[in-house]
Amino acid sequence: MRDGKLLQTLLGHSGWVMAVVFSPNGELIASGSRDNTINIWRISDGSLLQTLQGHSDWVLSVAFSPDGKLLASGGRDYAINIWKMREGRLLQTLKGHSWYVSSVAFSPDGELLASGSWDRSVRIWRLKDGLCLLTLRGHRYGVYSIVFSSDGELLASGSYDNTVNIWRLRDGSLLQTLRGHSAQVVSVAFSPN
Repeated sequence: MRDGKLLQTLLGHSGWVMAVVFSPNGELIASGSRDNTINIWRISDGSLLQTLQGHSDWVLSVAFSPDGKLLASGGRDYAINIWKMREGRLLQTLKGHSWYVSSVAFSPDGELLASGSWDRSVRIWRLKDGLCLLTLRGHRYGVYSIVFSSDGELLASGSYDNTVNIWRLRDGSLLQTLRGHSAQVVSVAFSPN
């Protein structure tokens, strides 16, 4: 990042790349595409390590677990896939959304997964058994982005309704709605503190 030079271009998808994420150790990149696949790349040499196939429509979101052992993906097929990274094996598919899954995020402890959907809801899943623990509703239009706070107690969701909702996960209550944007909120992030 010192000189802004292009280090490499990763080629391998046959459709638009819709999502990209670094692994926690910074050694891998996962990319989700309109070609319905997820590619796993090694950063050091740009090599394509594996292609994960399990979605029947575009992959809109990808996220690594905090320990890097799992990968979650959300797609236009309304499904959330959980992958075991070492083998590139599909562990489970979580279903419950009634429209596109546009965002997925692991909790800081890696025990929960949140998913945001165009069905206007956020769902909180327990990974050990795939149970949906909470369904959060409060947006007028689809949810485009979600993120956990660093302590795992809060979740923020950005929506096509131009707002950001802040949720308390202990009881699923909506703590605050942040207004001020004149267009969709496509990305949200918490400060480290």
